[in-house]
Amino acid sequence: MLKENGITYPIDYHTTDYVEEVKKISPKGVNIVMDPLGGPDTAKGYNLLKPMGKLITYGMANLVSGPKRNLMTIARIWWNQFSVTALQLLPANRAVCGYHLGYLDSEMELVSGVVTRLVALYNQGHIKPHIDSVWPFEKVADAMRQMQEKKNVGKIILVPGPEKEN
Repeated sequence: MLKENGITYPIDYHTTDYVEEVKKISPKGVNIVMDPLGGPDTAKGYNLLKPMGKLITYGMANLVSGPKRNLMTIARIWWNQFSVTALQLLPANRAVCGYHLGYLDSEMELVSGVVTRLVALYNQGHIKPHIDSVWPFEKVADAMRQMQEKKNVGKIILVPGPEKEN
């Protein structure tokens, strides 16, 4: 699916050492790393950056270890989370930033502006999200299970009304 949509080097991080694959493709490093995984993958992403590269972290998917929360996994990942100081960033010539929409509830004007721009890009055909499946609200547990088991490729959509074919 990724190749069909123009991705030259798709890498499945579940089955491949993506650090080694990226180093083969770009031995000097990369300009940007988008990190939805967190935990040890944040440090891996940071170490893949070339000078002036940027690491953008926006998730902690590694905290989800299955259909039930595993507090030991969460604690271990949280304790070992990547941390960097300004004194380390300066000589490395790298940047790190993070986003968490859950903490922007007091910034509705900012979020609204971003959403408006995204909807405009979607309406113009510049953004084409891949929808994996559509689920009725009544099957939210099944939809969540599919996502937690990492069986989806693309977005999972919840809708009111009768079930639609996936």
